Amino acid sequence: VRGGQRVWFLYSLMMCSAKSKDAAAPAKILKYMLEQNRPYSTIDVFMNLHKEFGKTCVQRTLDQLVAEGKVMEKVYGKQKVYSPDQSHFPEVSESELKEMDRTIAKLQDELKASNEQYQKQMSELTALKSSLTAQEAEEEVKKLDKECAEMELRLEQLKSGSNKVSPAEVEEMKRENGEALKQWRKRKRMANDIVEAIMEGFPKSKKELCEEVGIETDEDLNVKLPS
Repeated sequence: VRGGQRVWFLYSLMMCSAKSKDAAAPAKILKYMLEQNRPYSTIDVFMNLHKEFGKTCVQRTLDQLVAEGKVMEKVYGKQKVYSPDQSHFPEVSESELKEMDRTIAKLQDELKASNEQYQKQMSELTALKSSLTAQEAEEEVKKLDKECAEMELRLEQLKSGSNKVSPAEVEEMKRENGEALKQWRKRKRMANDIVEAIMEGFPKSKKELCEEVGIETDEDLNVKLPS
């Protein structure tokens, strides 16, 4: 019996606590609606108040506030939307409304510019992350230079007839040489993109930047990319 009494006592305490909490809902929900002054559905209020009150409590409270004339209700199909009665707010003159419109338009322009700048910076960051580092680019250029030199030597041998090879081998070497040149152009373009991106915030000249990080260009080495 004592065990049953204890369970009943704890249950009664929980119910009293829930009722006490729900009793604060009208004041808190009305305060939130007045502060936001915009339309919300029941689920919006429930979520925006971080589930402080149950959905049933929120719905009951909104219905109560509508009945009291403190909140307005609009029905769109099966959806109900609630907003505070505008009589709670001071009247705004035509000139004040125009000034608010100008302020909103200005803020929207600033937001648009900020979003565009953000997107630009994110694109640059993505490009930099996907590009080679200066050291990797330099190593890749050296590797391609070596491959091109080897290809040119083999082609010269073929042209002189000092080393007979089959037509299939000639075509394979041409293909490999073409691929090497393609990679050379690609890596050079990527390296230039990295340098140009860095130059946007670098206070010195491009030549000084290359000297500081140890970048050697094709022009510095008198190397010309074959056409």
